[in-house]
Amino acid sequence: MKVKVTEECMGDRRCNDLCPQVFEYDENELKSTVKLDEIPREYKEVVRQAAEECGAQAIIIEED
Repeated sequence: MKVKVTEECMGDRRCNDLCPQVFEYDENELKSTVKLDEIPREYKEVVRQAAEECGAQAIIIEED
């Protein structure tokens, strides 16, 4: 699984709260970013949850 945050990100940091192992907040860009190229199995479900709960629908998941 791969994941990216699009420009539509509103910076509410919900994804960062849900999964700080994968998402981090960029203070310069004022949006969340993804720290990992490939999402480890143990984080896949919470990443899906973050995408589902994203108000801006800015989290895009690419399944393997």
